[in-house]
Amino acid sequence: MMGNLFLASCFLYLSSSMFVTVTDAVQLIIVNNCNQELWPAILGNSGQQSPKDGGFHLSSAEEVVLELPDKWAGRLWGRQGCSFNKEGKGECDTGDCSKQLQCHGTSGTPPTTVVEMTFGSSASPLHYYDVSLVDGFNLPVSMKPVGGGVGCGVAKCEADLNLCCPSALEVKRGNKVIGCKSACLAMQSAKYCCTGKFSNPKTCKPTVFAKLFKAICPKSYTYAFDDSSSLNRCRAPRYVVTFCPPK
Repeated sequence: MMGNLFLASCFLYLSSSMFVTVTDAVQLIIVNNCNQELWPAILGNSGQQSPKDGGFHLSSAEEVVLELPDKWAGRLWGRQGCSFNKEGKGECDTGDCSKQLQCHGTSGTPPTTVVEMTFGSSASPLHYYDVSLVDGFNLPVSMKPVGGGVGCGVAKCEADLNLCCPSALEVKRGNKVIGCKSACLAMQSAKYCCTGKFSNPKTCKPTVFAKLFKAICPKSYTYAFDDSSSLNRCRAPRYVVTFCPPK
């Protein structure tokens, strides 16, 4: 009898712990699987916190775990080729945020591969997430739920688009392509940026560049209204974001 009561107590405790984890917090595990060191950056949406003051360092094969509150929303991207002094001042080859290690609420300079996430809202408990190439590309990345059940997809762009970037979109450091601009950034026109008369799904259509990126990275967001094949919905207690994910 006592044994049964003990097992029941354990079950109740574990159930309660799991409930708190799922409803009150989301765990974000960020992994650097690249063969180079990176400086990930994270930015909360307006009114949201930015963990680690918005930026940190990850050696190759290193990971960091962030605890984010339910209903947190924001974006994450990788910076490469960074150099900072003891005060955290410096700059990065890609993804730079105001020339500082900790971004303190500033966004990254494109081109950057961006992971976007919204962990629930007042209207829906679901989590929404995607890998976006709307700001261009600098690093392969994926976001995968751990748990969450049927229907939870993986957002990803696993290929190195720098290897096939059209010359008009290339960003170079010496002779090496380190980033691939979005058509909007390169062309600076309403048609490519989906602004002005092109700011709705009927007039904003994928460009030849967006179609190229979509063919290589079909699970990524390639232009402003690319929701149907790119936006993932889930309700998991934790997610793994991997830079340079294994193919």
